[in-house]
Amino acid sequence: MPKTFYTEHEIEDLVKRGVTSLELNDNTVLTELAYEKAGRLGLKLTRPLLQPPSAPVRPYIARETQPGPPPENQPAQKSDDLRQRIREAVTARLGSQVDPTLLDGIINRVLENVEKKP
Repeated sequence: MPKTFYTEHEIEDLVKRGVTSLELNDNTVLTELAYEKAGRLGLKLTRPLLQPPSAPVRPYIARETQPGPPPENQPAQKSDDLRQRIREAVTARLGSQVDPTLLDGIINRVLENVEKKP
């Protein structure tokens, strides 16, 4: 299937035509300038649901998780610093597209699983 490319000019044209959102998928490519222009012009960039329709809904994934106590061999400060660095990197890349509560939940779950492994 062919890819659709959007530059800042195409984004401007969409907004001028009254388009308020653009669905992004594997066949949609935005240039960096197009992404920035969409943000400045208020064009909402959406992604389709990442699970197939037959997949079960798992609401517990979106639920915020609380970090467990740090393992004895890793101080809490190091774990908190890593969480903060990950949060900043994701926010820098995705901006306001990511829900902070959901992001914290994902980071906590991943780090808890990594910390449990020997």
